[in-house]
Amino acid sequence: MSDADYTKLPVGRNTLLLSGTLAAQSGMMQMVSAVSTLTFVLLTGIEGLLGVAPALVLGSAALAAYPAGRAMDRFGRMPVIRCGFVCCGLGAILTGLGAHYETAAPAVVGFVLIGIGNGQVLLTRGAASDMYPPERRARGVSLVLFGSVFGAILGPFVFTPLFGKSSDQASALATPWFAASGFMVAGLVLSLLVRVDPKRIAELHASRGRTSESVEPAAPLREILRRPGVLPALLAALASFGVMVSVMNLTGYVVIHQGHSKGDLFPIISAHIVGMFGLVLVVGDLIDRMGRTRSLVAGLIVVAGSSLGLIWVDSIAAIAVMLFLLGIGWVFSFVSATAQLADLTAPSERGRLLGFSDLLSGITGAMLAITGGLAFTHGGTAALALLAACFAIGPVPLIVFARRALAVPATS
Repeated sequence: MSDADYTKLPVGRNTLLLSGTLAAQSGMMQMVSAVSTLTFVLLTGIEGLLGVAPALVLGSAALAAYPAGRAMDRFGRMPVIRCGFVCCGLGAILTGLGAHYETAAPAVVGFVLIGIGNGQVLLTRGAASDMYPPERRARGVSLVLFGSVFGAILGPFVFTPLFGKSSDQASALATPWFAASGFMVAGLVLSLLVRVDPKRIAELHASRGRTSESVEPAAPLREILRRPGVLPALLAALASFGVMVSVMNLTGYVVIHQGHSKGDLFPIISAHIVGMFGLVLVVGDLIDRMGRTRSLVAGLIVVAGSSLGLIWVDSIAAIAVMLFLLGIGWVFSFVSATAQLADLTAPSERGRLLGFSDLLSGITGAMLAITGGLAFTHGGTAALALLAACFAIGPVPLIVFARRALAVPATS
């Protein structure tokens, strides 16, 4: 493929469309983060199980991620992403039906479908990494993730008015859940417009300068995991993602427990998502300049500090600031990990490694959600915050040690 042909690839158009799909996903996942715990507790009447709803979402996302990644390597990125939007939409409808009829079973199935779909859609970052060369990869991932900011802005305008008067009945949550499925329809439509598949673009990247466009066979996962730099990225990914999603999902119930209204949840979640994605364009450039490992460590330290800060705050504004900082820490470690894992894989291997990373991260998040829910029930916000902070900071010495032992270049 000549350079002239390469410049004709629809990288910019695909980036914009993929960014739009994540805007839709972000809007819908605000609903999940804000009231999934509350929905489950109202349907079951058991406060000690408040971590079960996010655990169902995160656990099913984790179990779906690795098969989805392998499917992406085989069939392309977009068919899997589109399937994810369909699953999420059906899940939101079922959860709404469960809330409307005040029956837990449909909501449980709905949470599982939302998780499966979200696990597939999260791999959109792999599609983003496919379209950019290594020296611009972090920025390319950042451009796609930036779309989530618009979902964060739109979510409160859509969901907050739908709650109306305060109610302790699960049926009051049905309409917002139905509205969340509309975001998934928008995401599906945008995903259908993406052409050429990003995996094909990655293959064309790899073939530039070659006389043949043949692609080497993918290495087994166990071999990929032994490559220098893979382990630190995986450790950072599972710690930052697990802590971020568990704290984000449990904060909604914590805020209600402190006496705030349901409408107060969405500004907090929006602040968190803006932290996750609002500065992502700047973060991508900083990561490319700082190097992957420094960014991984810096992100985990901020995740730990912001989680710990929840011990001393109880106002909506202060909690929003802590969740904003949690998002900032997460995006540094998440984008760094994604870029490093993409750097260390061929196009035919990338989906399975990112899927495996999401499998570990999702399982970690599910376990932390359940454990954090129990910690909050028995020890309050302090117990939850300490658990999250310790888990986030724990991998830092291992990441630094692995970095030195393997002598990975700072710009790798």
